[in-house]
Parts: sequence; C-alpha cells; structure tokens
Amino acid sequence: MTLELALRLGRVSNLPTVWTNVAAAIVLAGGVPHAHTLGLLALAASLFYVGGMFLNDVYDAEIDQRERPERPIPSGAVDRAVVERWGYGLLASGIVVIGVHGLAFGTMPVWRALLAGVATCTVIVVYDRWHKGNPAAPVIMGLCRVGVYVTAALAVAPGLSPSLLAGAALLLGYVLGLTYVARFENEVGKVRRWWPLVGLLAPMLYMVPVLRGAFILRAIVGGFGMWVFRSIDLLRRGVTRDAVVSLIAGISLLDALLLIRHGQLLLALGAVGAFGLTLALQRKVAGT
Repeated sequence: MTLELALRLGRVSNLPTVWTNVAAAIVLAGGVPHAHTLGLLALAASLFYVGGMFLNDVYDAEIDQRERPERPIPSGAVDRAVVERWGYGLLASGIVVIGVHGLAFGTMPVWRALLAGVATCTVIVVYDRWHKGNPAAPVIMGLCRVGVYVTAALAVAPGLSPSLLAGAALLLGYVLGLTYVARFENEVGKVRRWWPLVGLLAPMLYMVPVLRGAFILRAIVGGFGMWVFRSIDLLRRGVTRDAVVSLIAGISLLDALLLIRHGQLLLALGAVGAFGLTLALQRKVAGT
C-alpha cells in the first residue's frame, strides 16, 4: 500500500466535505466547536470515510474488473486482501479516536458517541457490500453521512436537538439526490426521472425564513443555489461525472448554509473554503 494508491483508493479529495459535516453537527447540536473537538472528530470521520472508500473498491473488485480495469485492485497494483485489511483497520481507528476524544475532552458519556460511531461504520460496510443493484442504496449512502452528524453531535451534546435533526434530514435528502445521479456516472444520457433530485434544492427552502438576514447569508444561499443548478445543467447535458463531483463538493456549501443560519460566520466561511479546497483537490485525485 503506497501513499499514491491510498490517496486514489480513499478519494481523499472529498475529505473537506467530511470536515464541514463535523463542524455543522457540533454547532447544530449546541456544542462548542473547540479546536481539539473539531480536530479529533474530523479525524475520526475522515478515517470512516477513507476506510469506507477502501472497502468500496474491495467489494466492487469484480465489477471494476469489467468496467474500470484501471482501478488499483483489478489492475494488480495492490492486493485485494491488503486493501480490505486497511479498510477495516481505518474504521476501527476512527472508533478509537472517538473514544480518545471522549475520555480526554468530552463532557458527555463516551459510550453514546462510540455507539453512534459503530452504527455508522456498520452502515458504511452494508453500503459497500450490497449497494450494487440495491434500490435502497441511496438511502443507505445518505445514512452514512447522517451517521457522521449523529456521531459528532453525541460527542458534544446529551441528545439530538431539533436543529440537528433538521440538518440531518436536509443532508439525507441532498445525498439521496447525489447518489441517484452517481448511479448514472458511466451511462451518459440515461437519467430519465428528475424527481429524486428534489432533495438537492430543499436546503434553499429551509433558508427562506432567514433570507432577510445579513448580505453574507444571502450570498451563501445564492451561491449554493447557483452551484446546484449548474450541476443539474451538467447532468441534463450528459456530463454526469462532472455533475457528481460538483455535487459532492456542494456538501460543504450545504454545511455552510446551516452554519450561517446558526450565527457561525467564521465556520460558515471556512465551509465555503472547504468547498473550494474540494474542487482543487479533485483536480489532483479523482473524487469518484
């Protein structure tokens, strides 16, 4: 396992979207986004993400042999069993990091976040193993991201606040639309049903009650809307892969909306920066 292979297998260009998920969850749960809390929980979520991506290649190896033989496993660049060990090891390491945070800095019972972390890892593995041809796959993928929200929230708060649940619902709807689009990544022009994309637009409706707020709030909402419509236009024109990576980067803009709505200007601007960083990294490491 070389560093170059690990970067490709882990789709690490998308990690900034995981970091903003953690920041949004902490704020929505009513927690304090201390640097050590943000850092450790973002590290745990990153380990979940990369481990999940490793296992995605492990369980897609036969399909990749036919459709994407250039991928690391079918090309023979790395052994499938090695990638599998790394994948499960990374998931386990994420659980350990959550425990370290809870014991060293947490004010909540650590078992809650640990249980949520284990549940998130379970959903990740379920998705990786059985997503092909599974009509429930978009929901399962959405629950992987929701699991990051819930795990981070329970690490800093005694329960799941209404704001956290609302944000998780918006994230789930967005990822449902994104995952539906991703199903057609290698089938140009095959998208026929557009109603599953409604979840991509729901965050803008959620922001309507506060649109009379500060200019920066309206600017972030407008930027999110334009980016989603741009991605949908790419999909309409058959440039599906570009639409997918664009929507993945847009997850950070969704987090920015939630952060600015809850008065976290600096974190919201940081999420916008994470959006730009994701786009930059996707030029170096493929995001899908």
